[in-house]
Amino acid sequence: MTERLRGQIEAPWFSNFIIAVIILNAVTLGLETSPSAMAVAGPLLSGLDKIAVAIFCAEIAAKLFVYRLSFFRNAWNVFDFAIVAIALVPSGEGLSVLRSLRILRALRLVSMVPEMRTVVQALLNAIPAMASVIALMTLIFYVAAVMTTKLFGPAFPDWFGTLSASLFTLFQIVTLESWSMGIVRPVMEVHPYAWVFFVPFILVVTFAVLNLFIAIIVNAMQTASGADEAEHHKENEAHFADLLDELKSLRREIKEFRAERAAATSPKPASAAQK
Repeated sequence: MTERLRGQIEAPWFSNFIIAVIILNAVTLGLETSPSAMAVAGPLLSGLDKIAVAIFCAEIAAKLFVYRLSFFRNAWNVFDFAIVAIALVPSGEGLSVLRSLRILRALRLVSMVPEMRTVVQALLNAIPAMASVIALMTLIFYVAAVMTTKLFGPAFPDWFGTLSASLFTLFQIVTLESWSMGIVRPVMEVHPYAWVFFVPFILVVTFAVLNLFIAIIVNAMQTASGADEAEHHKENEAHFADLLDELKSLRREIKEFRAERAAATSPKPASAAQK
């Protein structure tokens, strides 16, 4: 029974069914945010949500029954278990925030779709390499925030009055959101040479350091994709080797069968017939 259930769980149709339920449940939870949709089909949406939760619980229970404790050795299984467990926590008066966390079930698509898993794995693999870039950016931001607080804080206390305000303003400048007309040009009306600071800051952080993140992530994705291709190639080679062994065994059996058949149908010697 366990092996039969394992075959059903690992079958492609089962994964496709769970993906369809996840998408339908995500759409349902999105419609629940619309007052007009709830007024028209509120009970139906709630019923579909409960059915989706029941399917997810049945899926997790089946996997626990098949894989036992080895279920928790897979990080994606632990992720699915945590997401489904959130749905089972009662969203009472003090836990109403958990009701909004139900949409996290849509993130299960990441664990169900191999391509998404590859992207997430690449991002996780890129974290150690990004640590040095994050440290460099933090240092640049801190130095720039101290400088702007000293230089522009007295004239523009809302933007650069404190260290935290300067950090947030510099972050807005890095995103290039209203950095010119909204911040830099008003500052230049009081400090005409402020561009000497802001232009190099944007060039270094926005166009240099941030592009390092992109380069690291792209490299990590290429590495992860290459690892997946190598794994698939290795699996294909192993499968081909098994097929080749089976073919050799089949040819050997056919050869033995033909030899036995030839020996059985060959005419007996005359001396043996006279005896």
